[in-house]
Amino acid sequence: MSVCVIQSFVFAYTPLDRIVAIVNEDVIMKSELDNQLRISSSQLKQRGVEPPPLSVLKRQVLNNLILTRIQLQLAAVVGIKVSETNLNRTISNIAAESRVTLDEFKEILKKDGYNYKKFRENIRNEITLTQLRKRQIENRINITEKEIDNFLSNENSQNLFESEIRLSHILFSLPDTATNEEVNQTKEMAIKVRDELLAGGDFKKIAATVSDGGNAKLGGDLGWRKEKDIPSIFSKYIPNMKLNDISELIRSPSGFHIIKISEIKDMKKNMVKQTLARHILIKTNEYTTSEDAEKKLNQLRMRIMSGDDFALLAKGNSDDAMSAIEGGELGWTTTGQLVVEFQNVLDELKSNEISKPFKTQYGWHIAQVLERRNHDNSENLKRTKVRNIIGDRKLNEALQNWKTQLLDEAYVEYRLDDI
Repeated sequence: MSVCVIQSFVFAYTPLDRIVAIVNEDVIMKSELDNQLRISSSQLKQRGVEPPPLSVLKRQVLNNLILTRIQLQLAAVVGIKVSETNLNRTISNIAAESRVTLDEFKEILKKDGYNYKKFRENIRNEITLTQLRKRQIENRINITEKEIDNFLSNENSQNLFESEIRLSHILFSLPDTATNEEVNQTKEMAIKVRDELLAGGDFKKIAATVSDGGNAKLGGDLGWRKEKDIPSIFSKYIPNMKLNDISELIRSPSGFHIIKISEIKDMKKNMVKQTLARHILIKTNEYTTSEDAEKKLNQLRMRIMSGDDFALLAKGNSDDAMSAIEGGELGWTTTGQLVVEFQNVLDELKSNEISKPFKTQYGWHIAQVLERRNHDNSENLKRTKVRNIIGDRKLNEALQNWKTQLLDEAYVEYRLDDI
């Protein structure tokens, strides 16, 4: 091969990738930046937000990549690792929330242009960052009852407790330049999907499969909204809809929409079913087998049914130290507070009936339902909501300070001329 040919080949060669930033001892490549730019731009458009100028968006995306890389480096230093079991469980849960199987979820990702291997790595990073933030920041956030009282004493806080509805949404998008034929075809498709929903089709699963909305992977969930915060294109339809109703087709500049009222939350009154129960727990260990625990509880159950006092036997035999001193009483509980196995047993018991021995992750139990009631939980719901609001404010401030500190302490070198 001649020198001329070699020189022509060398000068014609263009590098496919290059470094755009150095972060401590790591680098961010242009291919990473370009890929994230495409994703960010697409997400903004799906939400109906016009992306900023490319130079601005590029700077924002690169800065986010740099901050993420610094946090992942810190996570490695402090020993945070995400197991394959945890990762697989998380991805399976994401698929389940969309009411699709894992294989169906992979197909949806492929259809939307996502690489599954890259998706797994992104989820791994998200779990890692969540664990890091919990360890470094969230676990140190404290909210006092006095802070909650002060918040509630403010008249403006009452606006927080208006009723809310949870909307689900399916979008059949149309470009601005759509022809009449394209509009009619899309409308026919939307009508068929609506008919399927009216016939009892699973909204979440259908949304995850056919919706063009940015929330499709979440089963079309738009989250909780106060009436004043509902998008104007939907607001006039809401007053005529009830829980689980499917709307008529809604036309907007972006296409055809179908909405559903998935849940309604009346903040003025929140009635919940509560159970007052007591139990005796026998834990298993190297000295007490499952058979031993079950046998002992059967003996205690027979004694109680023969007239012995449950409370006295709980105090003398239960391995649940907290409830034992109260005669085994657990206080008033609502569904979700107790482990599933325990709750299922309570749900089957009549008042004052004593269960047969049953097993949970804590050991073996016998339980007795003392009373049931409908309880107005609105005050507790208010305090929980305020606690979350105060916590979010403190967390956001702490996170911002923490991120600023991480950037200040890191070595970052930009290698892009337009950044």
